[in-house]
Amino acid sequence: MSPQTGFHVAVVGATGAVGQQMIKTLVNQKFPIRELSLLSSARSAGKKVEVNGKEITIQEAKPESFEGVDIALFSAGGNISLELAPEAVKRGAIVVDNTSAFRMDQDKPLVVPEVNEQDLQNHNGIIANPNCSTIQMVVALEPIRKKYGLKKVIVSTYQAVSGAGAVAIDELNQQTEALLAGKEIEPNILPVKGDKNHYQIAFNAIPQIDKFQENGYTFEEMKMINETKKIMHLPDLPVSATCVRLPIAVGHSESVYFEIEEDGVTASEMKELLKDAPGVVLQDDPENQVYPMPANCVGSNDVFVGRIRNDIDESRGFHMWVVSDNLLKGAAWNSVQIAESLVKLGLIKEKQ
Repeated sequence: MSPQTGFHVAVVGATGAVGQQMIKTLVNQKFPIRELSLLSSARSAGKKVEVNGKEITIQEAKPESFEGVDIALFSAGGNISLELAPEAVKRGAIVVDNTSAFRMDQDKPLVVPEVNEQDLQNHNGIIANPNCSTIQMVVALEPIRKKYGLKKVIVSTYQAVSGAGAVAIDELNQQTEALLAGKEIEPNILPVKGDKNHYQIAFNAIPQIDKFQENGYTFEEMKMINETKKIMHLPDLPVSATCVRLPIAVGHSESVYFEIEEDGVTASEMKELLKDAPGVVLQDDPENQVYPMPANCVGSNDVFVGRIRNDIDESRGFHMWVVSDNLLKGAAWNSVQIAESLVKLGLIKEKQ
């Protein structure tokens, strides 16, 4: 981190799982930082953390915390974003928000750089980072849309507990240890913290992520449906989702069925297309049992794709398996990527 040039970056929610990954990713990517402010709740203020060999004191996130900040990465919950993101913009910062607070606002771009980087040109100070499960899916689908068109998407997700925060990881670990020791457990977190019922996640699968909506879909499923249409600029694309929580700490997996507009395309051609797609790593060799798995994706910024095959009954239908680290590409890395894109496109300038 050079003290002379670069950007004053603030990370809001610096003590959370995603906030911690944001800090690590900024360092790993050697993002040009002149000054780094780590902001959190009053409860965490005063703690000290070491970043790249330098000790930084965490401060309470307040409107005045954003004086002089160029880029603010938010991951502290929707209510905090709604309250403080406009205050940051008022003080001259560009906000990249990792919550669902602004994702469906028409005047706020929802960006995955591999898919719709140019939408950053129309930001009004706040840029929304999409849902983790949406991000990895659209990275895999975009090269397909470009070459063959896209007619329909049906996705089933198998999501890690870290999507529900560090407390959910703790509960998974505690439940696993207790059940293996023959002890009783009392679930308190999943599927939704504070909801009327909580269920065992260890050795289980919970077909609910976030609250149910009136249409029978969960909020997570509706996020995937609506965000995919917005990011890909396909408002009429039929999209359906079923989201399931699995006893995995990190790494979301997705079974994606999609239909294209062209006929006669083979699975081999689809693999060839995805092999060189930005942000995608192809792992697809069934003969040697090579395919993506969440245990192998942790710590990587990429989206891993495999099990690509033609549908047996629908000539334009395909299936694929998509895996990614939900804390990195699904959150921290995509946010930092957006910041890098702002620099690349000349939408923000370094200061001395």
